[in-house]
Amino acid sequence: MTMHADLAMVNLDSSDPAAHARFYSRVLGWEVTHSHAEYAMISKDGTSIGFGLVPGYAPPGWPDEAAGKRYHLDFHVDDVTVAEKEFLAAGATKPEFQPGGERWTVLLDPIGQPFCLCPRPQG
Repeated sequence: MTMHADLAMVNLDSSDPAAHARFYSRVLGWEVTHSHAEYAMISKDGTSIGFGLVPGYAPPGWPDEAAGKRYHLDFHVDDVTVAEKEFLAAGATKPEFQPGGERWTVLLDPIGQPFCLCPRPQG
């Protein structure tokens, strides 16, 4: 295949786009570039994440495999323990079920969507 596409942005369903964008802006250090009740966006270096309002949105149950996980984001961090404390202070929660052991930590963002903290690869 000789044709390829470039990722322009990722759009995520949300029950509260503005709050969702503020959380990930704080977590990633990206700028909130658009914020309204029905849609919000964060951006950095030409990459964006959008958050669109979906009436009646309900996050997937964690770790309920029958709930239909929609997506999750993985973040490399220098120190998982320090990042976990900072992300919890920013509004994340930590579910009891942690399948990654020492390899990663699962947190839930403020609307209940899972994401993972992973140690930054060395070298």
